[in-house]
Amino acid sequence: MNNTCIIKNISYRAWYMWRRNIDVSLVTWKTNVLPPLLEPVLYILAFGVGLGAYVQKISFDGRAYDYLTFLAPGMIAVGIMFHSVFDTMYGAFIRLRYQKTFDAVITTPLSAEDILAGEILSGATRGLFAGAAILLIVTLFGLAAYPSSLLVLPLAVLAGLMFASFGLLFAALAPYIDNLNLPIFLFINPMFLFSGTFFPLDGMPAWVKLAANLLPLTHLVNIVRAATFDRLHAGLLWDLLYIVVLTGAVAYLSMTKMKARLIK
Repeated sequence: MNNTCIIKNISYRAWYMWRRNIDVSLVTWKTNVLPPLLEPVLYILAFGVGLGAYVQKISFDGRAYDYLTFLAPGMIAVGIMFHSVFDTMYGAFIRLRYQKTFDAVITTPLSAEDILAGEILSGATRGLFAGAAILLIVTLFGLAAYPSSLLVLPLAVLAGLMFASFGLLFAALAPYIDNLNLPIFLFINPMFLFSGTFFPLDGMPAWVKLAANLLPLTHLVNIVRAATFDRLHAGLLWDLLYIVVLTGAVAYLSMTKMKARLIK
């Protein structure tokens, strides 16, 4: 199998796989729309209002913020990650192993690469919707500055592609659906807790900051927080470059691994 043709074999037909997944999501739209809207409200009430009542001020980037304001951008980034990675990680695994959707689609003019590109695109779409929904909630709470916060939307697309690619990679490597608990425990949960979402990393030990900067969510949180605070600066280009390069690498790897499993 020649993996160098992975990118070349992607065609406009990937749109059909994307459309198929979106059509399914529209059928079950209540379960797809309500969580992105309600989750940030619960986080804001539980952590921002509840825990925030016991936190004086958070020092970040030379300024002091109340805890709710500091927390809100992290919730946007977490929402993008969760919805895009879980869409492909569990969705692609179920379509491959149980529903045999891929087996059916591969008999059409779509190539394996078209199918997998469509999977990543649909996962990114879920991430975009989640990011936009949470940004709306955060805006209603008066916690986002404009127009800089609009940069969250294209960033959600890019980050959605990255995390959807991670989800597809996990699905490709997992022999059984129970094995998907491992990347949740070893990768997703540590990002959720230690990527600057709930507390700034400035006061952490050096090894903690180093480990956090290896996590892709940290770089997403950095840019989202700067955008919602209207504190954009040139140093964020490093975070953006990290996301771009990692997205390309993981997308290629995930499609290679899943293609090998698909046509086995």
